Amino acid sequence: MGARKRITAEKRKEAKQAISLAKLNNVPTSPRKMRLVADMIRGVEVFRALGVLKYSNKEAAARIEKLLRSAIANWEAKNERKAESGELYVSIINVDGGAMLKRMRTAPQGRGYRIRKRSNHVTIQVDTLNKENQN
Repeated sequence: MGARKRITAEKRKEAKQAISLAKLNNVPTSPRKMRLVADMIRGVEVFRALGVLKYSNKEAAARIEKLLRSAIANWEAKNERKAESGELYVSIINVDGGAMLKRMRTAPQGRGYRIRKRSNHVTIQVDTLNKENQN
C-alpha cells in the first residue's frame, strides 16, 4: 500500500472511530408513527434524548430508547471509555419502510378491503460533539 493511500485510510478510520451506529430491522409499527418519535431526538444530546424518550407516551419511544442505548454502548465499546454528559449527540436517525404484510378484511356485498400492515427499519448514528459542530 502506498503512503498516500495509507494516510487517507488512517484518516477514514479515525473519522469512523468517533461515530457509532445501531440498527433495528422489521419493527411492526408504521414508519409514519416511528418518524414522529425520531424527529423529537434528531440532533439532540444523547442523555437528553433518553430523557425525552423515557417520558414520551408513544409506543415507538420505548423501541427507539432501547436502540439509542445500544448505539451508546457500541460507541463505548469502540472507544474503550464511558460516554460523558454533553459529549455525544444523535447525528443521524433514519426511519425507512420495511416489509408490508398484505391482508384482506371482509366488506359488505361480497367485497374485500385491503389491509396493509406496515413495518420499518430504524438506524441511529451517534457522534461526538466537536467545537466546530456546535451552533
